[in-house]
Amino acid sequence: MKLHAAGFAAVFAATAALPAGAADLVIAMPNWPSGQATANIPRESIAKKFGLEAEVRELGTISAFVGLDKGEVDIQPEVWRPNFEDLIKKYVTEKGAVVLSGRAVPAWQGLCATPEAAAAGLKTIADLSDPAKTAVLDTDGDGRGEVWIGAPTWLSTGIERVRANSYGYGANLTLVEAEEHMAMAAVDAAVATARPMVFYCYAPHHVFELHRLARIEEPPHDPAKWKIAQADDPLWVTKSSAATAWDTAHFHIAYATAFGKKYPDIAKFLEEVDFSPEEVTAMSYALEVERQAPSDYAKKWVDGHAARIDGWAKQ
Repeated sequence: MKLHAAGFAAVFAATAALPAGAADLVIAMPNWPSGQATANIPRESIAKKFGLEAEVRELGTISAFVGLDKGEVDIQPEVWRPNFEDLIKKYVTEKGAVVLSGRAVPAWQGLCATPEAAAAGLKTIADLSDPAKTAVLDTDGDGRGEVWIGAPTWLSTGIERVRANSYGYGANLTLVEAEEHMAMAAVDAAVATARPMVFYCYAPHHVFELHRLARIEEPPHDPAKWKIAQADDPLWVTKSSAATAWDTAHFHIAYATAFGKKYPDIAKFLEEVDFSPEEVTAMSYALEVERQAPSDYAKKWVDGHAARIDGWAKQ
């Protein structure tokens, strides 16, 4: 789903798609739990139904799109909108190098509060600009509360920084970037110890199955107040503004146009994949909470949904 400005160039270069190896095709795998599942399920399904072996390669979405364009990546299982509208415009609309499947999984993203944070008065986005209220979020004694805004390589993390600056609460809160598994462990600990915590959250996600969380209330999305600069500009965060809630979110499977022409039957198969938000939540729970390996989970999922996968392949 996500990339902060300072690390854009380094991460982009370090994670650029590499040439495919012996596998028949390459599936990009995001670094969040549901993305790991939705990358491995097509790998297992395509092997069973079409006899092709796929390599699953962990790549950020930006790098995955570059790979899709260059013929080094064939499938990306979770392209979030509106997060990656710039990439979609460039590679889907303008270059025609990538196809987004017609089906999408409904999603949501914003900020969440633990019950204790909500009880302390942190219920609206305006509350986060009140140092007297956000003092309860201070865990290191420096006088400033902390808010987790996402993983360092997520594009949404940069947008959350933009939103914090635009709304104003970035002035009195420390915006923390850390890998998701660390943040979710912090949420678990905060709930277990009744400590207030506010953090970036998105759905579908297993955290809503584990804890009773409150969404921070915001004004409805206003396109006139949502001005996100091109993420390939190193200064895009400082050039952007977004004093509004996120737009309605959803995510699609993407595949290379060239791949779709070479394997039209698989492209048609990908167009029929129809995960529900509840299923995606279950995937996230299985990988993050139950610690199931993505490949093992995918094998069991495919075996348990054979008839459904047959339907995707026969459309």
